Amino acid sequence: MPNFAGTWKMKKSENFDELLKALGVNTMLRKVAVAAASNPHVEIRQDGDKFYIKTSTTVRTTEINFHIGEEYDEETVDGRKCKSLATWISENKKHWKQTLVDGDGPQNFWTRELNGDELILMNHVHSAEGGVSIRTFMITVNRKSI
Repeated sequence: MPNFAGTWKMKKSENFDELLKALGVNTMLRKVAVAAASNPHVEIRQDGDKFYIKTSTTVRTTEINFHIGEEYDEETVDGRKCKSLATWISENKKHWKQTLVDGDGPQNFWTRELNGDELILMNHVHSAEGGVSIRTFMITVNRKSI
């Protein structure tokens, strides 16, 4: 089983603003989110299929606990409530589907994939505008399970 655990620092970000626009995030919140998310600190703990992910930026910190294959509650970047489901799609790759609880909005999917000491987060928005963002992280603290 792949080990995603560790502390990760973003190395590169592509098309994050375009992704937020495709998600319907308003201009002001997009500017704040892009600035705040320019240097996120990500901590991942893993025990088999059980995960804890803490993402810290200058504006806010989010924490999620989930099991692969079990739906869980969380919020979008602009605070809308949603249901998320993570599944394994290959040895080193997880896939997420995020669905808004109330109202209409685009479908949001993303993957997290390990590639050596890199964690590649690819986010896809299924809407008329479309949108794909790729964010690459480097491990900064050795991997360990919880």
